[in-house]
Parts: sequence; C-alpha cells; structure tokens
Amino acid sequence: MDINILLKIAGVGILIAVVHQILSKAEREDQAMMTSLAGMIIVLTMVVKEIGSLFETVRTVFDL
Repeated sequence: MDINILLKIAGVGILIAVVHQILSKAEREDQAMMTSLAGMIIVLTMVVKEIGSLFETVRTVFDL
C-alpha cells in the first residue's frame, strides 16, 4: 500500500469537513448531509479499488 492513498483519503475528508461546516452555518443541513454522503462514497470507492488489488495480489502469491 502506498502513502498516496492515505493522503488522498485525508484530503477528501478535510475538504468534505470544511464544506459540511460551511453549509451547516448557512443553515443548509440537507446539502451538508449530501456532501458528507458524497465524500463517503468517494472514499469507499477508493478503498474498494485497493481491496480488489489486495485480492489479486493474494491470488498471484498463492496461485489460486
């Protein structure tokens, strides 16, 4: 695993947290919740790609 994926996840988290706070202060709770959900989906897709890569590596190591 590379450090870049962790930095990307942290960057998305910080960006989404800032946007969520700005929208909450502007009394746009619905949009704030949707941006948080969108950020979560983005991070989950990045993690799923890495898990897929992990499974492929395990398959090649154990010749499955």
